Amino acid sequence: MKIITITLITLLISYKINAQKLTIYTYDSFVSEWGPGPIIEKIFEERFKAELNFVSVDSAATLLNKVILEGKSTQADIVLGLDMNLLDAANKSEIFTLHNLENINNLLELPLKWENKKFIPYNYGYFAFVYNNKNFSNPPKSMYELINKTNAKIVIQDPRTSTPGLGLLTWMKAIYGENAADEWKKLNKKIISVTKGWTDSYYNFFLSGEADIVLSYTTSPAAHIMFEENYDISAAIFEEGNYISIEFAGILETSKNKDLAKQFLEFMLSNEFQSVIPSTNIMYPVTKIKDLPDAFKNLEIPKYLQLHPEEINNKKEKWIDEWLNAS
Repeated sequence: MKIITITLITLLISYKINAQKLTIYTYDSFVSEWGPGPIIEKIFEERFKAELNFVSVDSAATLLNKVILEGKSTQADIVLGLDMNLLDAANKSEIFTLHNLENINNLLELPLKWENKKFIPYNYGYFAFVYNNKNFSNPPKSMYELINKTNAKIVIQDPRTSTPGLGLLTWMKAIYGENAADEWKKLNKKIISVTKGWTDSYYNFFLSGEADIVLSYTTSPAAHIMFEENYDISAAIFEEGNYISIEFAGILETSKNKDLAKQFLEFMLSNEFQSVIPSTNIMYPVTKIKDLPDAFKNLEIPKYLQLHPEEINNKKEKWIDEWLNAS
């Protein structure tokens, strides 16, 4: 019996050592205990007999800078968690390789056509201002109303460190263009805090009652319905449209495991991966899954707004300065 036990342990150790290993850089919430990471890791490792190693940073905004700074010494095979506001910068960094996956758009169900050859989307959503409908009976129906007519304490996230924060910056530009600075001056009078990330603003300000409205996503109410049976949280759908966020993953040129990395990108579009997204990342899947949670089915789908990624990349720093100086 001891000989058999020792042999099994030896085989397991040998398997672990010899198994292919894929390192994926992503953001904290993706790999949290309630996020999709742990479930996806288990499914992928069992199916492909490979080891997944997630390395997380505090936000998607940090991801691209991290791999650029690491250069050829990076351990990452894949970066997962960039969004459309970083698409042009990621393309021009020249650190990602073509995925060479065919007929992607035959699988995708996005509000817009996906044309990029380096990155594969895995979920999407719309930025929104979220409020408690029991405490706030007259929510804004437009960005105009939010800025000019809504008397509320608002909390947002910093566009330099947060995906929703940068999303609001581009949302304002999409609606107001060259007049955005004037609108920021008015909106800033209602903003009681600008946090580094989403978690702080949502939990420590909004849910604690310090703020009436928080910058988040149209899907945020679904989380409260699924996990708390709480229908008190709503998202404002704006007449001008809500800014869309599509998150994606790409393979690094320096990866020594490109075949396995490509298998992971293909796996992202499988029903097994996509069906995990709504109940863990609280976003929409990019393919048609068998069972969308009931909490998602009654959410209102907004008209989407989006600026061209190249314009964002070229003007982002100028827009951030404009926001910082709008007092």
